[in-house]
Amino acid sequence: MPYSMKYVVDNLNLTANTLRYYEKEGILKNISRDSNGHRVYDEKNVETLNFIRTLRSTGMPISKIKEYLDLYEVGDDTISQRKEIMMQHKLVVQNKINEDLKHLEVISYKVAMYEIIEKGYRQTPPPHND
Repeated sequence: MPYSMKYVVDNLNLTANTLRYYEKEGILKNISRDSNGHRVYDEKNVETLNFIRTLRSTGMPISKIKEYLDLYEVGDDTISQRKEIMMQHKLVVQNKINEDLKHLEVISYKVAMYEIIEKGYRQTPPPHND
C-alpha cells in the first residue's frame, strides 16, 4: 500500500524536511515518485522509518544508523557487524536508563521530603492565643 508524504508526516511524527534529509543522506532509499513527482512511500519505507525513529530517539547518531542500514543492504554476510552495532547501542541505552533511574531516585526522594514537610504543616495545630 503506497503512502503519501503527508500520511508519513502525520502518522510517524516526522517532518517533511526530516524525510528529505534522510533521503539525501542515503538513510532512506528507494523512494518512489508518483506521476506528479511526489514521493510515495511503501510498507518497507515505513518500517525503515519506524526503525530509524527508534534508533534516533535512543540517541544513535545518523552516521551509525547509515552504517547499519548500509550493512543491512549488503545482506546476511554482515549479520555479525549489525549485531555488534546493536549490542553497542543497547549498552548505551541501558547506561542511559540506569543513569535516568538514579536521577529519578533523587527526584522521588525530594518529592517524598516535600510531602512529609507539607503533611507536618497540615498536622501542626494552630497556636493558642490565651
